Amino acid sequence: MQDKHLQGHSCRAMTGIRGWRRSPQDGAWCVPCLVSLDTLQELCRKEKLTCKSIGITKRNLNNYEVEYLCDYKVVKDMEYYLVKWKGWPDSTNTWEPWQNLKCPLLLQQFSNDKHNYLSQVKKDKAITLKDNNKTLKPAITEYIVKKAKQRIALQRWQDEINRRKNHKGMIFVENTADLQGAPSDFYYINEYKPAPGISLVNEATFGCSCTDCFFQKCCPAEAGVLLAYNKNQQIKIPPGTPIYECNSRCQCEPDCPNRIVQKGTQYSLCIFRTSNGRGRGIKTFVKIKRMSFVMEYVGEVITSEEAERRRQFYDKGITYLFDLDYESNEFTVDAARYSNVSHFVNHSSLFSTRTINAGEELTFDYQMKGSGDISSDSIDHSPVKKRVRRVWKCGVVTCRNYLN
Repeated sequence: MQDKHLQGHSCRAMTGIRGWRRSPQDGAWCVPCLVSLDTLQELCRKEKLTCKSIGITKRNLNNYEVEYLCDYKVVKDMEYYLVKWKGWPDSTNTWEPWQNLKCPLLLQQFSNDKHNYLSQVKKDKAITLKDNNKTLKPAITEYIVKKAKQRIALQRWQDEINRRKNHKGMIFVENTADLQGAPSDFYYINEYKPAPGISLVNEATFGCSCTDCFFQKCCPAEAGVLLAYNKNQQIKIPPGTPIYECNSRCQCEPDCPNRIVQKGTQYSLCIFRTSNGRGRGIKTFVKIKRMSFVMEYVGEVITSEEAERRRQFYDKGITYLFDLDYESNEFTVDAARYSNVSHFVNHSSLFSTRTINAGEELTFDYQMKGSGDISSDSIDHSPVKKRVRRVWKCGVVTCRNYLN
């Protein structure tokens, strides 16, 4: 008998669903699928359906893999864990003896989450258990399940970011501060995204023919400025000075010393949740040398008039607006919805003003003097227009305490 299967890339239409379209394969009505892969897999297994497009085949239709652990109890001196099976609905969760579980990482995460919850509520461990320490209180298991779901969601977001990025550096995501998941309205991009009606001229007008751009008359010299970098790929020009890099018209090699920014982030960075109310931030997993390129601040390019309009609608004046031009002030970058990892940096010097050690948070210096760090979560990044003074709490010794 032929197996039942689910049509790939779309869901069967059901009563009340709008936007139907007819499937070219069999004429059936269907709609674009908006649910997650995990949910589709759960539906397939529940209904005994196979679908190669989402990884459910006859061979693995009845496979069971531990996704996370939900609860704990002791029965007749034997420890049991309530298991959520990957790709299966919650209704199929089962209690399994500890010795049958071959998932040491998940067991450790369960233990850590329980410990973290007890630490947060600052209660005696003895009163958080009942029935002679044989079962956990519902509040503890609820927290553990939420942390497990959060961990899965953040991992999914991390994978998506790294699929979209076009630079060498890896992007990691973590949250040990609260239960906040991935942002629901953020799209990772690698270059400026012009708003409707704005045309960005990306075509180079000239290119060099250097064999060694560091010693010959290269693109910066043609533009009447100095080469921005030294032999160690560190920036050597003052803040605010334009950078002219080699381009597609140049005859130099990809490893040319005047191709730094265009290669994108070269460091492994981590988007993390701060513990003092500053939202998300960025920290580095590797040491970054002084005056090295870290990242480019990209986002949606809008007119300054549109920036002023949006500024009125952002909550409590908190925005990701960054003026592009010092003199004409014609365009503004809005990194609220479309951006790269710079969206999460809390404090725009895009080059390191000092050596940054592994594990340190990256912060913006809004006054562009390179003499200190100022923190905030998603604030007005305009280096030109003076805003209401805001108090920051990055905690560094050289913090100027205010944005301006």
